[in-house]
Amino acid sequence: MPLTDLQKRTAQAIVNIFETGRALGDYGQVTLLAGDSGQLTYGRSQTTLASGNLYLLIKDYCAAAGAALAGALSPYLPRLENCDPALNTDTAFRGLLHGAGDDPVMQACQDAFFDRIYWTPAVSYASALNLDLGLSVAVVYDSMVHGSWKAMRDRTLAAHPMPGTDQKTWVAAYVATRRAWLAGNSNTLLRKCVYRMDAFDALIAAGAWDLPLPLTVRGVQLSPEVLDGAAAPVRASAAAAGDRILRLSTPLMQGDDVRAVQTRLGIEADGYFGDDTRNAVIAFQTSHKLTADGIVGPSTLSALGL
Repeated sequence: MPLTDLQKRTAQAIVNIFETGRALGDYGQVTLLAGDSGQLTYGRSQTTLASGNLYLLIKDYCAAAGAALAGALSPYLPRLENCDPALNTDTAFRGLLHGAGDDPVMQACQDAFFDRIYWTPAVSYASALNLDLGLSVAVVYDSMVHGSWKAMRDRTLAAHPMPGTDQKTWVAAYVATRRAWLAGNSNTLLRKCVYRMDAFDALIAAGAWDLPLPLTVRGVQLSPEVLDGAAAPVRASAAAAGDRILRLSTPLMQGDDVRAVQTRLGIEADGYFGDDTRNAVIAFQTSHKLTADGIVGPSTLSALGL
């Protein structure tokens, strides 16, 4: 029988906890661990630069209507397509990714992306093995996100035949097989990932095959309220709609806020943030011992008395 929507969200939340420490994931999380073959990882369930999946996600986002940072991220698409390792330490790129995580368009893109790239294939692989319990599918989904599902599936099948009607025994054997592989891996980072299998072992021992709520996974409680977002911090901004950071861009930023800055700087107040305005801002920031980057943010606005 197909999983319910609540079981699906519970399974995904378990993997989100493994990846980001949060049941609903962290859409803006950017991670780079020394020795990680995936290189830079990003988003709710941490998709990777090296696999090419980060390129697919950002391409989806840049093509989506209303994507706030599409213009800023689009120039990176050729480098993402080539899995350019220099992006690992590109602070501007990493900052854009982090900022995009707050965009509801990015969040929707990630939800659809992780369903398409990981969840749907996981359900298909599980079905082929007659694995239809919520915890069974969660185990497969975790391996799809984390990697090496097929290798561990085949290694388990070599010692334990197709599960048939005894999927619980087979899934427990799979978890044990994967744990042993992780624990003995030559990659020290993967050896530290045995916690994922230990968490599944705890759920197996508790008989949580249907993923009944509430559940606690690695100290994080899962409940319907948590999965519905009721327990998540509200991140809505209280800033006025007109508040924005002013900078040189293409096309030029324009408006009354630009004109107000120009007036305070004593330059022509045409309302367009061009090179002359940027140069005047840098001069002002330098004279006031501010970061001289030509960007008018809260500290520069305060110094200007705006």
